[in-house]
Amino acid sequence: MHARFAPKAHRFAYRIFMFALDLDELDALHGKLRLFSRQRANLYSFRDSDFLPTFEPRHNGPALLPAAAGLSLKERVMAHLGANGIDLTGGRVLLVTLPRVLGYLFNPVSFYFCQDRTGAPVAALAEVTNTFKEMKPYLLGPETRRDGVFSLRVPKYFYVSPFSEVDVAFDFTLRVPGDQLSVKIDDHLGPTRTLTSTLAGPRRPLTDARLAWFTLKYPLLTLRIIGLIHWHAFRLWLKNVPWFAKSARGADQRELYRPYHSLTDPPAPPSATSLASSPKT
Repeated sequence: MHARFAPKAHRFAYRIFMFALDLDELDALHGKLRLFSRQRANLYSFRDSDFLPTFEPRHNGPALLPAAAGLSLKERVMAHLGANGIDLTGGRVLLVTLPRVLGYLFNPVSFYFCQDRTGAPVAALAEVTNTFKEMKPYLLGPETRRDGVFSLRVPKYFYVSPFSEVDVAFDFTLRVPGDQLSVKIDDHLGPTRTLTSTLAGPRRPLTDARLAWFTLKYPLLTLRIIGLIHWHAFRLWLKNVPWFAKSARGADQRELYRPYHSLTDPPAPPSATSLASSPKT
């Protein structure tokens, strides 16, 4: 569910399904399931390089880690947490996400729930991706957890929607999954909550039969999600909701991976026409 409260109301809700993957079990799932593969094409495919690209430079932010190319996704998660003082040695990472569907990937947000070797939850990561395929992870450490819920309000500094400023605050409420998934992300502009997004639903076993059924029930899921995002953006535009160009506040878009060219391309030099038409002094 996604509900916008200001400057104009807009709400929608639709059903999807997501994968909850223990990163230690990816190879076992690859061998067990016919419709799911790791590092190769299938109806549903998982590629480690699609997630948490800490082996790449961060835009407008210092590098947190040494070169991490060649590391598995779990090793990158462990290194990222280690750089923030969290030891995940011998621990478990549950990733709630979408894989590629017929090769196409789009994840508005993926969630990593991290447990130490005793099974205690110690951290969560919310990895947000925009329609430009830029990615930014937000870390919720052990100090943000209470009673199985990670909560954190943090400046966004990321261009997620043209209808939201880049410096509003994300307010995360991430409940550690059990039999149910329950996560919520609010946007706050100062003291005012302007938007809320939620994901909630029951756990189901991951089997080929269920994947086949969900493929019929939720066809081309990742393509449907990106289509719905653009459809609702069009409806907001029709409502005359103010929008902001991505290039307008490039300096405020910080610590993200895979920056779009509008953030990295040098400004174009003045054209010959503009120079010729400039007043002489």
